[in-house]
Amino acid sequence: MKTPILGSAYVARSVNAADNQMINLFPELVPEGGKEPAFLQRAPGLRLLATLGNGPVRGLWTYGGYGYAVSGSKLYQIDTTWTAVEKGTVAGSGPVSMVDNGTQLFIAAGATGYIYNASTDVFAQITDPDFPGAVTVGFIDGYFVFNEPNSQKFWVTELLDGTSVDPLDFASAEGSPDNLVSLIVDHREIWLFGQTSVEVWYNAGLPDFPLSRIQGAFNEIGCAAPFSVAKLDNGVFWLGADARGRGMVYRSNGYNGQRISTHSVEWQIQQYTDISDATAYTYQQDGHSFYVLNFPSADTTWVYDVATQAWHQRAGWLNNNFTRHRGDNQMSFNNEIVVGDYVTGSIFAYDLTVYTEAGTIQKWLRSWRAIPPGQNTLKRTTHYSLQLDCETGVGLDELPPDSEVLSSVFLVGALVTEDGKYLITESGDYIYATSVITSTMTPRVMLRWSDDGGHTWSNEHWKSMGQIGRYGYRTIWRRLGMTMKIRDRVYEISGTDPVKITILGAELQASPTNA
Repeated sequence: MKTPILGSAYVARSVNAADNQMINLFPELVPEGGKEPAFLQRAPGLRLLATLGNGPVRGLWTYGGYGYAVSGSKLYQIDTTWTAVEKGTVAGSGPVSMVDNGTQLFIAAGATGYIYNASTDVFAQITDPDFPGAVTVGFIDGYFVFNEPNSQKFWVTELLDGTSVDPLDFASAEGSPDNLVSLIVDHREIWLFGQTSVEVWYNAGLPDFPLSRIQGAFNEIGCAAPFSVAKLDNGVFWLGADARGRGMVYRSNGYNGQRISTHSVEWQIQQYTDISDATAYTYQQDGHSFYVLNFPSADTTWVYDVATQAWHQRAGWLNNNFTRHRGDNQMSFNNEIVVGDYVTGSIFAYDLTVYTEAGTIQKWLRSWRAIPPGQNTLKRTTHYSLQLDCETGVGLDELPPDSEVLSSVFLVGALVTEDGKYLITESGDYIYATSVITSTMTPRVMLRWSDDGGHTWSNEHWKSMGQIGRYGYRTIWRRLGMTMKIRDRVYEISGTDPVKITILGAELQASPTNA
């Protein structure tokens, strides 16, 4: 029978109900003519483009043929050869918000703000005495618009001049008494996010203050994190909060908020001690539109795919544990999806043909219930074999770049690179070989299972995915035992080898007993 390996991430409050992890994999639907209705593919890896100081990368923006990055305390201008030139100093250490008006780049850094003028190559702090600081900034019809820290106020600058602020050019979002958290301009409308409410304004062309509230464009869903607000798929996405609670994720539906998070994702989020520091960015690749939501305090990254309306996790791998993903912000520049590193000053390209995180391990993992929903009869079941329906023959013909040399030993019969310099051990480590033999490294996949609903796990069982070119190779595990205890089984597969991963399904040979 087909075991339900396809799907999305859904780990319930009780793993006995659902324990479907999906890390560094995401589903793609096949509308017609495919072997299966969907498949799982590996999340993009990271390819290093440049390193900008010590980092972290606090914000990215692109305009006028250049990319811009705030890394550490510096603003850098990046050209199409990925050469970076320092332009000025930006105070603080947290995320920044950036937008341009075609000539000036406005950098909102909380208590301070900065303008870089590309036409004059002048960078300067905003010193107008009426500038109150800016949390987030947007652009509408020639005006920069920003929200003042710790208040209900939002401001506009002078027309086409971010360095000048009139002391009367502000208004208050007073539909609710909460402070403003964030703002974003979408379709020439300004979404003002309070702690427990949202209201929308537009440019009415009024003689004093040009903006006006849109009647009826108000809802009682606020924002839990200023930098969780992002645009995607002709709408606005954000991490929500209101007078009744917090931790749901929304997208705009007209002027209302439409819940897109699942109970599983919400349960995870609501366990995090602090969600106010969450950051988000969006990007699209191969027709998938992704909302990437990082939780720094929880060291976790969740991703929503508009194409499938499904969630998965992205993760780094450090000290044998999953961590949050390295990408913290994004820009589309020089025909690349560029993300900035929250640890260092590195900027990376999201690349679906790269299977590491800039040379370090990218581990993928999928867990799922062995028996399809509604078909478990609670009888003991003998599991004879599990065959992974995947693209095989994608083995390595060279050592991945930057792999670590662990020792200088030679193991008879070990799989080695084509040049005979490195071998791969049973644990998956790359080891320098003192002797030279000819072979090709074979990627492997690890299987574990749980017979108590996902609470405890079996030993690891490794199988090959076939040497390069062996496209008909079968990845299959046999003699998998009998379910005991609660008469339920969860399977988990994972891997770390830097190769293409495409999973179309899995076939399980099992039969129930009379007990």
